[in-house]
Amino acid sequence: MSGWRCTGLRWPGHGGPVLGWARSDRAGPGRVSVLAYGKELGFRAGGERHCVGARDNPCPVGAVVPARSTGARCEVCARLDRAHSVAADTIADDPRPYRVYLAWFGPGMVKVGITGEAREAARLREQGAVVFSWLGRGPLMAARRTEELLRTALGVPDRIPYARKRAVRGELPGPAERAAEIEGLYRKAAALEGAGWPAALERLPFEAVDHAGVFGLAATGPAARVVTGLADGGVVAGRLVAAAGPDLHLETAADGIVVLDTRLVTGWDLEGADARAGTSVPTVAVGGGGVQDGLF
Repeated sequence: MSGWRCTGLRWPGHGGPVLGWARSDRAGPGRVSVLAYGKELGFRAGGERHCVGARDNPCPVGAVVPARSTGARCEVCARLDRAHSVAADTIADDPRPYRVYLAWFGPGMVKVGITGEAREAARLREQGAVVFSWLGRGPLMAARRTEELLRTALGVPDRIPYARKRAVRGELPGPAERAAEIEGLYRKAAALEGAGWPAALERLPFEAVDHAGVFGLAATGPAARVVTGLADGGVVAGRLVAAAGPDLHLETAADGIVVLDTRLVTGWDLEGADARAGTSVPTVAVGGGGVQDGLF
């Protein structure tokens, strides 16, 4: 795909993942590639990695950014993007309804978070949540106060590093056990009504939504390696067996299942490569670190 830059992995609607693309010269519309499990794919990075800009605006200086950063933005564009972020509490007067959720990523690994109601479950798939349940809905600040209440009263974090999620993703317990753990936490959270629970937040009934099938995790084993960054001329190739959050799980002949965090791909000019060529970019064992990881 010469002349194109990847804009990241997306989870539109209720379907599977797609990769977004923008023209390197910003001329003309972008495009998406639908990803199907079992499909072979391969690409080669070229040149240097450039800032992806912010809020659909190109970087004013076309800054070069580090290969190992998952942000793909220079300092100026990162500040601009953060300035309009719900996560940064910079838009407290947002009138849109929000939902509070509980998300499960593995045994003992549950977080609380909020998302815009209009986005439905897209945010949960973007984070790689294997199971989730809605907890409540209401205005932004009520959702924020509920999130803080659960963190304080129940000791539930609002952030879990992706490295921890990857380490357990290939050997998950069965659906019943997954649902039971998140239901237990839901009941504890519901018991807090009347003890600091914002009156403006409507509690929603428990319903465990399991993404293991959507992610393709039921048909794959543990990953062996994880890509830590691309490089000029470096190739990533293999058979797609699963995807979760920003991660693609690629089966390779030489290294077994290799995880590619697609946030590391944004900002690179890419072209097609032999899907059987394997991986010639730096990798480490899963759980070995080496990536400037995201938090959610």
